[in-house]
Amino acid sequence: MRLYRAAGIALLISLALTACVPPAAQRSPAEIAAAQQAQALAQQGKFEEAAQSYLTLAQTSGNRDEYQLLAAEAYRQEGQLDRAAPFLAAIRRQRLTGDEPVRLDLLQAELALKQHNAPHALQLTTQPNLAVPAALQVRLLELRSQAMQQTGDPWGAARTRVEMDGQLSGLDQAQNRKQIVTLLTQLGVEPLKARAAAMQPGDRMLPWVNEALGQLGVAVARPAPSLEQEVGTMIPGEGANVREGFKMPARVALLLPISGSTASAGTTVREGFFAAYADSSRNHAPRPPVRVYDSGGTAAGAIKGYQQAVADGAQLVIGPLTRAEVSALFGQPQLPVALLALNHPDDKSLPASGVSEFGLLPETEGAQAADHMSESGITNAFVIAGNDDFAQRAAKSFKAELEARGGKVAGMGNLGTTGVNYASTISGLGMPTDTGDVSAATNNTGIFISMRPQQARLLLPQLKLARVNLPVFGTSHIYAGVDDAGANRDLEGVEFCDAPWLFDVQPGLPNHGDIAGQLPAARGTSARLFAFGMDAWNLAPYVDWLRAHPGSYLPGASGQLTADQFGRIRRVLVWAKFQDGLARPLNGSLQMDSAPALAPPTDNNNPPPNNVQPIDHN
Repeated sequence: MRLYRAAGIALLISLALTACVPPAAQRSPAEIAAAQQAQALAQQGKFEEAAQSYLTLAQTSGNRDEYQLLAAEAYRQEGQLDRAAPFLAAIRRQRLTGDEPVRLDLLQAELALKQHNAPHALQLTTQPNLAVPAALQVRLLELRSQAMQQTGDPWGAARTRVEMDGQLSGLDQAQNRKQIVTLLTQLGVEPLKARAAAMQPGDRMLPWVNEALGQLGVAVARPAPSLEQEVGTMIPGEGANVREGFKMPARVALLLPISGSTASAGTTVREGFFAAYADSSRNHAPRPPVRVYDSGGTAAGAIKGYQQAVADGAQLVIGPLTRAEVSALFGQPQLPVALLALNHPDDKSLPASGVSEFGLLPETEGAQAADHMSESGITNAFVIAGNDDFAQRAAKSFKAELEARGGKVAGMGNLGTTGVNYASTISGLGMPTDTGDVSAATNNTGIFISMRPQQARLLLPQLKLARVNLPVFGTSHIYAGVDDAGANRDLEGVEFCDAPWLFDVQPGLPNHGDIAGQLPAARGTSARLFAFGMDAWNLAPYVDWLRAHPGSYLPGASGQLTADQFGRIRRVLVWAKFQDGLARPLNGSLQMDSAPALAPPTDNNNPPPNNVQPIDHN
């Protein structure tokens, strides 16, 4: 496999150069010259010729075991390890020194796997008290995982791959992560659920089990992001010009669909991006050249745009925007330049090092609604959702999170796309009604709704007609993004989560009303995409820091932003409530810091405004 074969070529050539014979061995000038010639052949990639030269040396010198080991390694690099089988077993382990015994074990383990003798390979790769050099650890773990998999232990194989994950990067890490999830899905839903239930919150396998359950279509509870340290904090003793975590790339590419069926969304994100870009001059931010590439909303366009951005010298590519486009880029053999994808891939594959994901996920809103209701003392909930993808995903996430907190979903109902009478749905849920003698048991009961404003404005009056007077909580989709007291009076009292920028409760950001007065894209429901675009720019200098420092967060327009262990940017939203038909933020729903967090190091040499380069239609 590529994972340990490709990485092994350079490593084993290096080993050949340094470990031909024990340091104390006496060699004749002729032997030294012959060994150097064999090493040169290996360096040139002529592994079969190198192997033959080492075998010749093994027959004529007193260092037979070392030369046979090197010959076997050369055959392995040629992809012909079977040819080493006749003499590999004859190598005397006790005559080897340094890391040579471990290298012999790895060769024998790999040969055992090729010969379908997984138990022997497992024995060789799980020896107690075996000192394994750092350069060989990944290969050892790879072989151990394969042996466990072949002996019917997918859990052990997955745990082993998790152990090696942090030592990998790029495509190797992406492939390894995919294999971890594949191995875990082989266990099935119920065994995975049982393992997850028995794990402590800090167990390193828990996030991987949740990923596997997600691949199997199960909505899982995920711990709320931990917000411990705001990025951009002044570093003590460094003066006023150094802020922690700030690292702006020298050239940035923005890859969005400016043409095609998703052009409207791409244009809104682009306008938000450049609104934040322009505002950053207020804080004396270094603003690198930004070049926009049109993906056309297609997989081919995204790949072409990324490749062109790399060729043009970009150090960070932000985008693309659609799930299909992101999937296409994640499927590339190599992503040589850092990528901040503005969505999550269709196949739910995990990003590798150098790749981050940022998206407006409905699962985020559903889970945070469950957290908010639980913290309000509501442990029993009825769920009513529209039948669109966003609504359904949010509802499933809500249920998983509430149950993980010890709560209960007493009933779930769906609203169709047609019809305005929801009486049957309401009655079918069996919600408690106000008869003038409401039981105290309803004090811990509420309703979670996930739907668009039009449906919510129809549903809420019908709940009142049915004498259901439970508190109602929802996702951002019930708010149209504008103050319309007349239209929203039917939503009175409903609490919902949303982007803080819509309510101007995030310090350090430009005023929403001011920008909305100038740019139509910042108004109404598109304001969330606009805020998302703002955060795409604001994340640029901090995305690496967020990944490397769990608990650090960026106060953004779409929420407090932090990164999980997989490089996914997660959001913590603000809570608002309809009061007299107007949406107003709840006190205490967002940490209110007195100092702006987005101000970067002071730089008096800002590039001129013409750093924004014209759009390329790729």
